[in-house]
Amino acid sequence: MSQTKRGDDGKTNLYGCDQRISKSSAITEALGCLDEINSYLGVVKANLKKEILGKEEISGIIHGIQNDLFIVQAQVAGADKKISENNVKYIEDIISEIEKKLPPIKSFLVSGANNISAYFDFARTLARRAERRVVAVSEEGIAKIDPKTLVFLNRLSSLLYVFARYFALKNGDEVAPKY
Repeated sequence: MSQTKRGDDGKTNLYGCDQRISKSSAITEALGCLDEINSYLGVVKANLKKEILGKEEISGIIHGIQNDLFIVQAQVAGADKKISENNVKYIEDIISEIEKKLPPIKSFLVSGANNISAYFDFARTLARRAERRVVAVSEEGIAKIDPKTLVFLNRLSSLLYVFARYFALKNGDEVAPKY
């Protein structure tokens, strides 16, 4: 049978697992959400001009995050892979560096100050959804998720938020909603 037709029955295999599972299972939902954020970060990266933050190019930071997301996906799928404390600290350090350049938050913000800011804001929403799905897999005991993975996913959405704010202020302005 062709590799492209094996999922026609609504089931799939996890890497390294002989047992087929439903494509609607909590694990495949979490993996799909992680794939979405990883793919969309590729869109963000492809649309960034050469932007330097500290000593690093922002596209390189995003590329590193994408690699880390593959580790998270492998863990959710049952592989013995883990996010390290260094992965989490790296994100926290970047968040701290960007926050030094930003004014304090005074309200919610309307997305879309410019393209790059909007891309990062949308990526943040995808990261939050992936985090919720991975938390569900963990809470339901479907897969063993390392606590550092949950911290990493939470920090990821924070990182994407500060990038959205950074680019909103750099190339436009933050706009508060009118209630």
